[in-house]
Amino acid sequence: MSLPMQQEEGGEETEATTVSSSKMRSVSVDLNIDPSLQIDIPDALSEKDKVKFTVHTKTTLPVFQSTEFSVIRQHEDFEWLHDTLTETDEYAGLIIPPAPAKPDFDGPREKMHKLGEGEMSMTREEFAKMKQELEAEYLAVFKKTVSSHEVFLQRIASHPVLSQDRNFHVFLEYEQDLSVRRKNTKEMFGGFFKIVVKSADEVLFSGVKEVDDFFEQEKTFLVNYYNRIKEACAKADKMTRSHKNVAEDYIHTSACLNSLAREESTIIKKYLLKISELFEKLRKVENRVSSDEDLKLSELLRYYMLNIEAAKDLLYRRTRALVDYENSNKALDKARLKGKDVRLAETHQQECCQRFEKLSESAKQELNNFRRKRIAAFRKNLVEMTELEIKHAKVHILE
Repeated sequence: MSLPMQQEEGGEETEATTVSSSKMRSVSVDLNIDPSLQIDIPDALSEKDKVKFTVHTKTTLPVFQSTEFSVIRQHEDFEWLHDTLTETDEYAGLIIPPAPAKPDFDGPREKMHKLGEGEMSMTREEFAKMKQELEAEYLAVFKKTVSSHEVFLQRIASHPVLSQDRNFHVFLEYEQDLSVRRKNTKEMFGGFFKIVVKSADEVLFSGVKEVDDFFEQEKTFLVNYYNRIKEACAKADKMTRSHKNVAEDYIHTSACLNSLAREESTIIKKYLLKISELFEKLRKVENRVSSDEDLKLSELLRYYMLNIEAAKDLLYRRTRALVDYENSNKALDKARLKGKDVRLAETHQQECCQRFEKLSESAKQELNNFRRKRIAAFRKNLVEMTELEIKHAKVHILE
C-alpha cells in the first residue's frame, strides 16, 4: 500500500498513516457534551504495531492546570482507563462506556498483499483501481478506529460522575507517557477467569427473585434487544459486503470492456468505451453506498451491541449486590439464633442494604438515560445516513 513511511530507531521502516478528525465521525451519539470539558482526537498516527492518538482537551474547569492542552496516548492507555473505571466500586451503579476495540488493520493489509501477488494477472488500469479501493478501505478502518477512541473519551467527559474521576484527569493532562504496558499472560488469564466466574454467577443468579419490576423488565428488554441488534448487525454487514463485491466486479467488467474497445477499430469501439465508463460510474455509486451504510448503520449497531453489554454488566453488579444483601439477612438470622456476633452481623447487613439501595437508585437513572440516548442516537444516525445517500446520489446524477 502506498502509505507514508516512518523511520524508527535502528533504520527500520514502518507503515504509518495519519488522519484528521475533521472528517465525518462514524458513530454520532447523543453525548450532551459539557462545554466546560471538550475532548477530541484531531490527529492520529498509525505505525506498524501501534496507533498514537493526539488527545486534545479544552476546559474551563479549575481542576486542570491549563485551559487547553494535548497529549499522546496509545490504545493500551485507553484500556487502562476503562479498567480503572470498571474496577472502582464507587462506580458500580453506573454504565461504564465500552472500551474501544483494539486497532486491527490486518484485513486490508492482507488484501493488499494478495493484490500485489496477483498484479501480473490483471491490466494496469484494473490493478490501479483495485489498489485505490483497498487504500480507501484501509483509511476507512483507520478513521473508524480513531472515532471509537474519541467517542469513548467524550462519553466519559459528558457523564456527571465519571468526568470527575482522578484517573481520567491524569489520562487527559499528564504530558509524559503513562507507561501502561500490555497485559502479560498471567493478567490475560486473570481477565479470562473473571469472565468465567461472571458467566457462572449469571447462571446461579438466574434463580434469584427480582424485588423490583423495573429491573426485571429491563433485563428482559436488554437480552431480547441485544439479540435483535446482533442479528441486524450481521445482516447489515452482509449488505455492505455485497455492495463492495459488486463494486469490485464492476472494476473487472469496466477494465475488460476498455481492453476490448482498444482492439476494435470500428464504430463499436465508441459504444464499448461508453459502457466501460458507465460501469466505472456504477462502481463509484456502489462503493459510496457501501461506505455510507457501513459508517452510519453497521458501526452504530456494533457500538450499541457493546453498549448493551455495558448495561447488562450494570444489572449483573446490582444482582450481585442483591444476593449479598439476601445472604447478609440470612447471616443475621443465624447470628441472632446462636446469640453470637449479632452486632457484627447487623452492621454487615446494614452496609449491604445501603449499598444495594444506592446501587439500585443509580442504576435506574442510568438505564433511563441509556434508553433516551439510544433513541436519539438511532434517529440521528439514520437521518444522517439518508441525507448522505441522497447527497451522493445527486452528485452521481450530475456526473
